[in-house]
Amino acid sequence: MPFPRLIPCLDVAHGRVVKGVSFVGLRDVGDPVELATFYSAGGADELVFLDIAATPDEASTMIEVVAGVADVVDIPFTVGGGIRSVDDATRIIEAGADRVSLNSAALADPSLITKIANRYGSQAVVVAIDAGESTVYTHGGRVATEVLTLEWAVEAAARGAGEILLTSIRQDGRRTGFDIELITAVRAAVPISIIASGGAGSAQHVADALRVADAALVASIVHENPSGLGGLRRAIEDCGVKLRPLEERK
Repeated sequence: MPFPRLIPCLDVAHGRVVKGVSFVGLRDVGDPVELATFYSAGGADELVFLDIAATPDEASTMIEVVAGVADVVDIPFTVGGGIRSVDDATRIIEAGADRVSLNSAALADPSLITKIANRYGSQAVVVAIDAGESTVYTHGGRVATEVLTLEWAVEAAARGAGEILLTSIRQDGRRTGFDIELITAVRAAVPISIIASGGAGSAQHVADALRVADAALVASIVHENPSGLGGLRRAIEDCGVKLRPLEERK
């Protein structure tokens, strides 16, 4: 059985890493390439970068970030935000990313999932779901839809997604624990990997999520002390969850 994965998430706006609470109140927390270097060396299994500005003017900035990160890390990383076409995905992957993450664009045109999966394989496609109480939100958690979270997860998997990045909007940035009920429901509904996101405040929170999900995203808990990721790994294992040995991450 594969080891669960610990994945720092870096929300990027205008070339800088930012963090907020429930997707608002953003503050600058550092340079994406520098943080990627810390996390890669400190024990991250993978990285996720989300371009939360995602405007046309930001496209070239994000490509530069991706290329810079690819030069300094030796672990897989995923990039999302503003990917609206196969060509957008191609630019990100050719710049050095291993996977692309789709959110609002996939909801607007679910066939995009299949098109990218057909070109690069399902392992290169992550569908990000920003979940409210029972429905999906788009545009960085700001716009409610009538699409049910579980139904969309099932469709995304059927259309070729290799993983689902599942974020609880309610829990995001609050550091009070993951939405285990939500994770469990989606885990039971789909046959593909689930990355839990939103709510990590302690090693115990992460361990609880990793008993249900295949991977856990961490942000606030590590951004304040990037060099402390190794200590977080050890604390998670002390909670009874075995992570992949560092020498086997690549």
